[in-house]
Amino acid sequence: MRRTGLIRFSLLLCMALPVVAQAAELYRYIDDHGTTVLSRQGVPPEFISKGYQVLNDQGRVIHEVAPAPTAEELKKILAQKAQASSDEQLLRLYSSPEDVERARSRKLAELDGLLGVARGNLNSAASQQASLQAQAADQERAGRKVQAHLLDQIDSQKAEQVRLNADIARYQQAREEAERNFANDLERVRQLLGDAQ
Repeated sequence: MRRTGLIRFSLLLCMALPVVAQAAELYRYIDDHGTTVLSRQGVPPEFISKGYQVLNDQGRVIHEVAPAPTAEELKKILAQKAQASSDEQLLRLYSSPEDVERARSRKLAELDGLLGVARGNLNSAASQQASLQAQAADQERAGRKVQAHLLDQIDSQKAEQVRLNADIARYQQAREEAERNFANDLERVRQLLGDAQ
């Protein structure tokens, strides 16, 4: 007898659960015409991005889904996330403004060293070219034909100078860019550590 009552109660409970669960799933959203719609079937896919509310059986809001961000809002959110990620990386690299200044000094010294070597090599190539051209001029003044290997060496020194000038321009550009980047990093680290203090 007691067992039969327990079975009946279990069956009644199983039948009541879907009704209770369904009663809690009332959705409120705005359709294309601006009309507020209440539905137990859920929110149609085309209206989800506008946001909606889930109501209980008494009509109280139990959950609210915000509208999807607009393209402009999404762009702003992505920019903020990128800035936060950049700031986090910056603070991992530098714990103080002095760290930024030391890193800048090291980088600029490295680039200045590369510039110095390239300029020295350029001067050397120019003086070798001048020496080779003097030899070629001596051969011409003596009424001899300039030797082919001498002309090849002159062309090689000219090409080397072109390459070295390109290297120097690249190093100078890298130096200017490094100065700008370190200045920006220094300012941002000061802002972040100033805000943290």
